[in-house]
This record gives sequence, C-alpha cells and structure tokens, in this order.
Amino acid sequence: MSEAHHPIQLVSRLTGLSMHVIRIWEQRYNAVEPQRTPTNRRIYTQSDVERLNLLREVTQAGYKVSQVAQLPMEKLRQLAAESAAGDRRAFPPVTEAPAPASLLDDCVVAIKALDANALEVILKRAATVLGALGLLQRVIAPLSQALGEMWRDGTITTAHEHFATAVIRTVLGNATKAFGVPAHAPLLLVATPAGQVHELGALLVAATAVNFGWRVTYLGANLPAAELAGAAQLSQARAVALSLVYPEDDPQLEGELERLCDALPPETALLVGGRAMPAYRDTLEQAGAIPVENLAHLGATLDGLRTSRQPTHRKARR
Repeated sequence: MSEAHHPIQLVSRLTGLSMHVIRIWEQRYNAVEPQRTPTNRRIYTQSDVERLNLLREVTQAGYKVSQVAQLPMEKLRQLAAESAAGDRRAFPPVTEAPAPASLLDDCVVAIKALDANALEVILKRAATVLGALGLLQRVIAPLSQALGEMWRDGTITTAHEHFATAVIRTVLGNATKAFGVPAHAPLLLVATPAGQVHELGALLVAATAVNFGWRVTYLGANLPAAELAGAAQLSQARAVALSLVYPEDDPQLEGELERLCDALPPETALLVGGRAMPAYRDTLEQAGAIPVENLAHLGATLDGLRTSRQPTHRKARR
C-alpha cells in the first residue's frame, strides 16, 4: 500500500490535521512533497500520511515543527515513542511567541466566522511579533494562498474571501501610514489586469513596495491594458506591478499582457507575480516583463529598479 495515493481531504481525515496546516507544513517547512495531478491537485502517498501523523504527535508533545519537519522517518518514530513515554529530552518544549502557522490557523478561524475584530487583532499581533515585512511574507502571503485554495476546494465561499480582503486592506492601509515615503521616491502602480478579480495579492504587492520606500498608487482589480498604460503615462510611473491569481488559463489574458507591454513607456518596468503567473511566464518573458516569484523577490527587484534608470527592453508584438 506504500504506493497508494490520497487526496488532501482524505489525508486530513487520516491525520487529524486541517488541510490548511498540511499545506503550510508542506510549503514552509517541506515536511512532505506531494505529487500533483494534471489539474494541479495534491496527491499523497501512504508514507506521507505516516510522516504527517508522526509530526502531529511530536508537535502536540511540544516540539516546534520547524525543528522536526526535516528529520528522517526513523528519528520521527523515535521522538514519537519518547513523547508517548514522557521523555522530551531531544528538543525543549516551545515557549516562544506564536509561530506563523499558529497565527495562520487563528486567521482562518476568524475568517470562517466572519469575525472582523478577531482577524484585525490577530494580524496586529502578528505585526508586533514578526514586524511589517514578516507580517506580509510570513502571514498574509501564505494566508492569501491558503484562502485561494480553500475557495477552489469549496471550503470557504466568495463572501469569506471578500470579507478577508476587506479586513486585510484596512490593516495594511493603517500599517503603511507609518512609513514616511518622500515625494521624490519612485512611483509604482499596482493593479490586476482585465479578467483577474482577486486583489489580495495586489494589496500585498502595494504594502511591500511601501516598505521598500516606493510611492504606491493602487488602481484596484480588473483593469484593462489601455487604462493601465494610460495611468502609467499620466503619472510617469517607474513601474507597474500586476498580480495574477485566478484563472490560470484565461485565453484573453495573454493578449492583454502583450498590449500592455506594447503601450507602456519604455522607461516603465512591468512586474508580474502571483499564483497564476507561471502559466503566463513565456508570454511575459517574450514581451520583456519581469516575472516575480514571491515578495522577497519583489523587494529585490524594486531595489534594483531604484538604482537603474535604464529603459526596459520589452519586445514589440509582431
């Protein structure tokens, strides 16, 4: 049975872990490496299930998942046996501030309950513990991805996603007010292109750019290429950043991206990231846009653009 393959819903029932926790342990700690179906669904082996069960046991005993996620199976079995016997000498129990995974779980609970006050308190606590960039990169970014997956799985509704976006927008807006960005700082326009209506990723981009000393004009979701290019020309923006989240197979989006690349001034860089970005990578690279892998990469890219005033080299569409 070692080659049996299980969907994440079944693995959640077999391990007693929420699907959200399984994803976080995979993404942040590489605890397991599930295969993917042609439709990009996670598939787990029986060995993965055993590993997750062992990790659940030792983390419940007080060990940090970051300490044990990479241990070989034999060592995990040993720790689980020692924990069952009351012996915790291998690692000390956790006594520090809540880990991001715990904060994420708390956020998900608040979102499912549509509890705005609770969600705001959790996010503010995360900002205190992790700092501004830590909040963005370690809490809100993985939370955004988890919400997208839960929406696609039917675990939450569109109303839950809109609720979370509204609360996070308020929290990020209040947090970025503390940054005194000078008037001469480079300007970044942030939006999602036509057909892309999920804007949480774009809000993350905007907040990250402010942290890196950029002036930001947020244009919202579902904006046509012509209007984006017009805004860039009017404002003399140094760069435009787009977030692509869903869908990943929009037949109209490639044309929109090409038209935007053609219409932007040569000195205006085009940065494109988000969950769905890899599906359009070839189009972006051929047109001279800059694919952005994550928020850390975004920060490095923005820093590079600040020190270079060279025109971008986007290729005209033939």
